[in-house]
Amino acid sequence: MKFDLQLSVADKDKSLYECFKPEASKKDRSSLTINHKNSQLLFDIKAKDVIALKASINGIIKLLEVKEKVDKNE
Repeated sequence: MKFDLQLSVADKDKSLYECFKPEASKKDRSSLTINHKNSQLLFDIKAKDVIALKASINGIIKLLEVKEKVDKNE
């Protein structure tokens, strides 16, 4: 089964986009494309199986958690 997931996150100052740019990649079982449009960070995940999809989503969530913690401490 193949999966295609789009996710958007508010990003007015492009700070998240700069954090996530290096994460855009194509692997054997998944690919992650990242764009910024209209103050939104747009993720497009394509995965060959649910485990690869879950790994991509978890990677995004982990970086969002780090960014949130950094912002709270500033």
